[in-house]
Amino acid sequence: MLHYSLQRDHVHLLVEARSKGSLAGGMKSISARLARAVNRVFRRTGTVLDGRYHLRLLRTPREVRSALAYVLLNARRHWVKRFGAPPPVRYDEASSARWFAGWKTPLGGEAAKGSEESRTPDGPDKPDKPDKPEIAPPRTWLARVGWMRHGLLDPAAVPGS
Repeated sequence: MLHYSLQRDHVHLLVEARSKGSLAGGMKSISARLARAVNRVFRRTGTVLDGRYHLRLLRTPREVRSALAYVLLNARRHWVKRFGAPPPVRYDEASSARWFAGWKTPLGGEAAKGSEESRTPDGPDKPDKPDKPEIAPPRTWLARVGWMRHGLLDPAAVPGS
């Protein structure tokens, strides 16, 4: 799993897989793990996900960049749909945004002009986070650097607007 965004009634995941079989196995694993966590928190039992997911293969740098923006900024999209105006620019705590190193400007503060440190996962503007990221490093060229051909992500953007 490269990135995620948890919403009230759905989840967005950006994943890499070597084959259809490994994708299916990975999705079953994520589903089971999520069900255990949700059931533990809400003191319930049973399935959490309905067993379906939408699969879209990303083949170009632009598609990967758009998917990254959609997943990492999805809470902003839902906020605008609900309230009509964008929320303050900050990390979506229910996403992997805090580990994303491709922001155009740092979140939660003024951009440190010329400072590459502010664009890395360990930059000074990052909120407290576990030592080990909850996401895997990208393996493919598209997910590592290819998407950057179309620019870093603007944390103030609203995907799909």
